[in-house]
Amino acid sequence: MSRRTSSFTSPPSPSSPSPPSSSSAASASFSSLHAAPRGGQLVKLISAVFYAVSSFLIIVINKTVLTNYRFPSYTFLGIGQMAFTIIILYLAKVCKAVSFQDFDKSLPVKIFPLPLLYVGNHVTGLGSTKKLSLPMFTVLRKFTILLTMILESKILRKTFSPQLVCSVLAIVFGALIAASSDLAFDAEGYTFVLLNDVFTAASGVYTKKKLGIEGLGKYGLLFYNAFIIIIPTILASAYTGDLEKAIMFKGWLSLSFIVYFLLSCAMGHYNSALTTTVIGAIKNVAVAYIGMFIGGDYVFSWPNFIGLNICISGGLVYSYLTFHGGSSAQTANQEEGKLRVHVVEEDRAEKSQFSDVLTLQSVRPAV
Repeated sequence: MSRRTSSFTSPPSPSSPSPPSSSSAASASFSSLHAAPRGGQLVKLISAVFYAVSSFLIIVINKTVLTNYRFPSYTFLGIGQMAFTIIILYLAKVCKAVSFQDFDKSLPVKIFPLPLLYVGNHVTGLGSTKKLSLPMFTVLRKFTILLTMILESKILRKTFSPQLVCSVLAIVFGALIAASSDLAFDAEGYTFVLLNDVFTAASGVYTKKKLGIEGLGKYGLLFYNAFIIIIPTILASAYTGDLEKAIMFKGWLSLSFIVYFLLSCAMGHYNSALTTTVIGAIKNVAVAYIGMFIGGDYVFSWPNFIGLNICISGGLVYSYLTFHGGSSAQTANQEEGKLRVHVVEEDRAEKSQFSDVLTLQSVRPAV
């Protein structure tokens, strides 16, 4: 019996292809698992560099338009940015580069209050950019982190590590020192930037809640936020006389101003959350220090400078902790993926061996 069985387990002839072994299949699966990430490294690097450059430049360009050229209406600049958002995303949808659902009457109710938060974020952000020096704008914008943590803990029930909380407290402490010794204090600018922090934090938290709407996604949210609110914003700007000031602005005759204005409207970026966190931290450092020489509205004092550095250091620690936590989670997911592949391949090998046994039993002659 054993000799007959062994005759059927002899190696197959060269004409019949042999099935791949479990180890070779596992190797192929691992190769395919890691090929895509390696192939996408260049795209990720280019995306990160583009984010760093555009994120830095858009703040500087907004500051140049509103302060250096003395453009009278930050609301009109916000309207221009909304218009470009609508046009670019619509063209991308038509060209099948992005996808989101078509408009229906239920959408405004579904995404409320995001359009209001969107326009509030736009207007107060540009208003504070105009009124404050870039170093103080950058530092006071850090309160967004604290507000976001509070809202996420209340609305999304998230918890945060003690180290992360301490880094945020350092950010707030440094910002308070810098603000208390700001020789170029502007009450309207401070009001705008603190409102901007509230709108940004609320917008971020509610966006996370609304992303679950089927067929909408982040591009749909961005498109319909701008689409729904742009007409009311234009009407409000016309009612207050702000629109007339923008149209009558003499700078429209300057080609350089038009270029800066269009760049301010059109610039944008796309990145993962971790890339935004890390590159954004580096960008904030650059804006804080280079901004001391841009706009001409920063007044140096040692307490203010020390407060800026404490806030920036806390921001860097916060970014490191966020990135480290994200990287750990990503590594865990990758290891879980590898384990899944390994288990699947072992299971496949066992099934293959079991199938071979059944085949041998079915073809061998009776004793």
